[in-house]
Amino acid sequence: MRRQELSSARGDSRRRPEDLTPREQQILGLIWSGLKNREIATRLKISVKTVEAHRATMMKKVRVSNTAQLLKAAIQDRLIQLG
Repeated sequence: MRRQELSSARGDSRRRPEDLTPREQQILGLIWSGLKNREIATRLKISVKTVEAHRATMMKKVRVSNTAQLLKAAIQDRLIQLG
């Protein structure tokens, strides 16, 4: 059974970390670093709207409604390495 199927079989409705694209993981790391959307956009040479879209997509994937919950889920799913 694949991991996604296992998650569904266990009743775990949250998606797993591997569902985030490399760009989403990069942006998540910058959010964790405390950068604002405009700072992330400048650093990655993309628009603020694109950063906002990536953030919204990540929040939808892990089924959370705000950035604090997104970061908490990222820690729990080991998307962010502490220390």
